[in-house]
Amino acid sequence: MLSPDRSTPHRVVSREEWLEARKAHLKSEKALTRMRDLVNAERRELPWVKVEKEYVFDTSAGKKTLAELFGKNSQLIVYHFMWRWDLDQGCKSCSLLCDHIDGANLHLKHHDVTLLAISRGKLADLEAYKKRMGWQFDLVSSYGSDFNFDYHVSFTKEELASGKLYYNYAMIDEKYGLDELPGASVFFKDDVGNIFHTYSTYARGGDLLIGAFNFLDLTPRGRNETTIMDWVERHDEYEAAGEAPSCCHS
Repeated sequence: MLSPDRSTPHRVVSREEWLEARKAHLKSEKALTRMRDLVNAERRELPWVKVEKEYVFDTSAGKKTLAELFGKNSQLIVYHFMWRWDLDQGCKSCSLLCDHIDGANLHLKHHDVTLLAISRGKLADLEAYKKRMGWQFDLVSSYGSDFNFDYHVSFTKEELASGKLYYNYAMIDEKYGLDELPGASVFFKDDVGNIFHTYSTYARGGDLLIGAFNFLDLTPRGRNETTIMDWVERHDEYEAAGEAPSCCHS
């Protein structure tokens, strides 16, 4: 939550001194831009893995395979949306990210990209939550399939009991007390229908997809958080107290 204290002192200088400091910072910003371009190029050059298993999902239009989720496009971005079984609603951090999807889809659908969310929640629950949030994008259910487990965003009771989970490309000590964690995966479908897994990112890898973060990072207070995303609420709950910590701390 935003602190009411707005009197925090900060160094105040002349316009000339500010301009000198700003130009020095611009060098860092340009270096970050060049590094981001390099990382993006490396990502595009990653090898692919052919998807051999046929996954079937529950959607508002009936059962659909992974291939059918692409629609007319050759590229598919999946956000792995956490369903909070303990709260009977979606994860609030995932909901923040998903608040950005409809705006992106105004453009992505014209650029050979389908963007949607997949959750292990049951379809009826997801549809009700989607209506509550006012979202238009496809939110489909992988309940009953291996999809979430194969892409390492859901965990079995045995894995949870062991205290060790494979997440974000490493074995981690289970510290969230949740059976699902966030992520995003990208797939490509060729002209003959072969599907390839090209990329997945987890934990804070999703920061890039949250436009609100980028706006906050421009401000003097930044994200104004003590722990990662501790200020986030579902957009219809900001007037009420948050009920649980964020799930996206890694």
